[in-house]
Amino acid sequence: MTIASFVVKNALRNRRRALLTVISVAISCGLLVTLLTLQRELTIPPESEAASLRIIARNKVSLAQPLPSKQLSIIEKIPGVVAVSPFTYFGGNFREETVTSFAQFAVDPVRFKNLIVEGRIADGNYDDFIADRTSCFVGADTMKRYGLKIGDRMRFSGTFYPVDLDLKIAAVFQGTVDDRGVFFHHKLLDELMGNPGTVGTWYIRVASAEISNDVIAKVNDAFANTSAEVRAETERAFQMGFISMLGNVKLLIGSVSTVVVFTLMLVTVSTMSMAVRERFRELAVLKALGFRRRELFSFILAESFGLALVGGALGIFGAWALWTGIDLQKLTNGFLLYFEVTPRIMATGGVVAVFLGIFSSISPSIAVARLSVVQGLKTLD
Repeated sequence: MTIASFVVKNALRNRRRALLTVISVAISCGLLVTLLTLQRELTIPPESEAASLRIIARNKVSLAQPLPSKQLSIIEKIPGVVAVSPFTYFGGNFREETVTSFAQFAVDPVRFKNLIVEGRIADGNYDDFIADRTSCFVGADTMKRYGLKIGDRMRFSGTFYPVDLDLKIAAVFQGTVDDRGVFFHHKLLDELMGNPGTVGTWYIRVASAEISNDVIAKVNDAFANTSAEVRAETERAFQMGFISMLGNVKLLIGSVSTVVVFTLMLVTVSTMSMAVRERFRELAVLKALGFRRRELFSFILAESFGLALVGGALGIFGAWALWTGIDLQKLTNGFLLYFEVTPRIMATGGVVAVFLGIFSSISPSIAVARLSVVQGLKTLD
């Protein structure tokens, strides 16, 4: 019998207990990977390379406060600004839905074309969107989800604005980090609202990422000490502002993850202590035969490490296969977009499994170290 086969036989001596240990580690590691993936989804918004070139300027007092449309001529003259468009959130409900998961924005279609440079036209013609004031520009994911096609009507009931929209689909885009949005003419919203001369926010693209901070400062300074001061920030910072409204998500998920790891640690330590306690006589015999402490430690460590590693691998790769194969965007009505189990998250789960394997072997090893041959031989099976 080899050392490896000896360790395997000891690990599988009580197969039911070994199986339950592997299952508990697998479930816990799978849950940990799921929690870390959820935390990443909620706290790190997806971002494209082009997003580093875009800035959003809103009212400094509150996002709910509009900005005067006459600011456009001032912003577009600021050095480094390549394109700028009104960007007003409509927030309507599609069809009979009480909560619609995709956003609708009123934009200047001619100016907006130079802002979303990473997207491409998947169907229809963007010029048709520009020509028809009642048309809209729709993301491919929304088209697929609702079974829409070019020429179909999209009707939205207003929630923030006391008007409804009846839009015709003119073009479809894809290739952005979020292919769900609907964009329509700002002039249509102005007409429906009685031409108030205001916009929700300004969407700005700069020439390079290196000058974005300088442009942000110039935009802020341009309207300082006016009745409509603005707060300009990068697109990512603007998104993170919305995420902060969810509260301290990292703390919540981190606390739950800590409880999961701690519970798993108790299970593995208890299992290994029980398994070693049942073999005190055998370990005493090995001591009498000349096996040294470090060799006995290595047997216990290999057994503990093996069970934890098998369970961890099953849990981690099981979670990866599950969340990769399920369309969570459809199941959550668009709340979760990607839910990507990244290699870093999988590595974190693997580190936890390795730590558990090592930690759970410490207590049994100490007990064996203190055990004399005579005491061990007196132990009942």
